[in-house]
Parts: sequence; structure tokens; C-alpha cells
Amino acid sequence: MDPSDNRDRRLVRRTVQLFAGLVLYGVSMAFMVESALGLNPWDVFHQGLSEVTGVSFGWVVILLGIPILLLWIPLRQRPGFGTIANLVVVGFAVDGALRVLPEGGTMPARVGYLIGGILLNGLATGLYIGSRFGPGPRDGLMTGIVGRFPRLSIRLVRTSIEVLVLGVGFLLGGTVGVGTVAYALAIGPLVHLFLPLCTVPVAAQPASASVAASSDLAPASAADGLRSSTKD
Repeated sequence: MDPSDNRDRRLVRRTVQLFAGLVLYGVSMAFMVESALGLNPWDVFHQGLSEVTGVSFGWVVILLGIPILLLWIPLRQRPGFGTIANLVVVGFAVDGALRVLPEGGTMPARVGYLIGGILLNGLATGLYIGSRFGPGPRDGLMTGIVGRFPRLSIRLVRTSIEVLVLGVGFLLGGTVGVGTVAYALAIGPLVHLFLPLCTVPVAAQPASASVAASSDLAPASAADGLRSSTKD
């Protein structure tokens, strides 16, 4: 079989998987918002900004991604196709889902939203990282800091960033609760479960094809770097 046919099929799978993951990620965020039981640290920040500015949750996600990407410049991070897609798609997906989801009025419904949101977020993370198109703006900020300052551990950098945005988001009116704790405890094991299942393998290539391989839309090592971050 022509190797180029395999590359084309793999590229189609990666692209479909990327956008499916990003849409599901936005839907998972909407589930957690509707639960009103607590959000993950970045979404506490997003919700707090939305409350203060009157801008929709999804548009806050999109607009905040722009200055975060600018922070990549001194960190010498290079955005991939997935980075730009993440910047746009997740915000529209969460706003769309919030428009159509019924309110979680009863406690069982709210708990269902919370559990479903966390599980779906783990799957969505595995799908979009596993497509190997590069990290989203917020993940890239974390890995960029670690790459620029290698003495800092991923655990330290991630925890510091998330404590900062959680604290500011809470002061702005974002929802912190049992869901925040549940997400923190569950997301690592969930991504550890889903990422190996969702990662698109890199086809073995002869040395003469290495130059052509480097022209993919994103470096093949992107998922590897983010996979290591989930273990921390």
C-alpha cells in the first residue's frame, strides 16, 4: 500500500478526532457549569470573568486564550494547528451546549451533570491530546514554563497556575465546591486511562522520509509532552 495513503488516512483520523475532542470538551464544561457544584480551576476563572464582564462563558474562554498565547512568545512555544482550533472551538461548543442543556434543578440531576462532565472531560482530553496536533493555550503555557525553566517540575508549575486562577476566579464569583475537588482527584486517572486508547500512533518511516514527516501540521511529540504532564 502506498505510504502516502496511510498518511492521508491518519491525518483524516487525527483531524476528526481533534474536533470531536474539542467539541466534547466544551460540552463537558457546560455539564459542570449546569451542575453548580463546582468547576475546575480554569473554569472558575472563566465563570468569574463572565460574571464580572457580562461576556458569555464561551467568549471568555476564547478571548482569554489570546493573551495566554502571547505569553508563549517569551517561552519560545510554537502553537500547532490544535492550539488554534482549541482557542476557537471549545468556546463556541460550551456556549452552544449551555443554550440547549436543561437546568439541573434537582440534586440528582446536578450530580449527574457533575459526574457526566468529569467523565466526558477525561475522554475529550484524551481525544484532543491524542490527535497529536499540539496543546491548547493553557496546557501550552504550563509546558512552556517547564521547558523554559527545566528545574521547575510540571507538578509545581501546574499547581501554582491552577491555585492562582482558582483564587482569582473565586474572588470574581466563580463556583468552587465539591465538583472542584472531584475534578482535581479524578481527571488525572481518567486522562491516564483514555489517552493511550485515543493517541494516534506515529507510523514507522524510513530515514529518507524524516524530512517529509517533519512537515506535519504539529510535532508528533506534542502528545508525549502532555501525556507526561497528566502523570504529574
